[in-house]
Amino acid sequence: MQEICSGILNNHVLVVALIACLAAQIVKLPIELVKNRKFNLRYLVTTGGMPSAHSSFVGALAAGVGQTMGWESPDFAIAAIFAIIVMYDAAGVRQAAGKQARILNQIIDEFFEEDHNLNEARLKELLGHTPFQVLVGLGLGITIAWIAGPAY
Repeated sequence: MQEICSGILNNHVLVVALIACLAAQIVKLPIELVKNRKFNLRYLVTTGGMPSAHSSFVGALAAGVGQTMGWESPDFAIAAIFAIIVMYDAAGVRQAAGKQARILNQIIDEFFEEDHNLNEARLKELLGHTPFQVLVGLGLGITIAWIAGPAY
């Protein structure tokens, strides 16, 4: 077990990708503070918002694989395709699901103007990202991977 943990911690590409993901989550705090004028630690663990931590994570992963295995390697091709799928999902499917949740919450609010006893909580509306949030997350991840390049 110790050998596995040691191996994982010595996987610099993985560690840098995790750092990029964490950095994107941390950056959300001051952005939301300026945008909404409130400090909310929940942004450290929630999905959605600026920048996309998913994009930062897979962007750093793909860049790290490219730097270590070569840009022409099948490993980089797999990482790049994986990153594209994750980013497309973040800006497409999950963004659409968030819009649907917003509309459903509004319908419930308007339909049940008086006290209503719904057993379900409100649907989470902040699920996905705008294309700009995805691009900023990708840029952050690639930048962190390039800065960490000598560590590989």
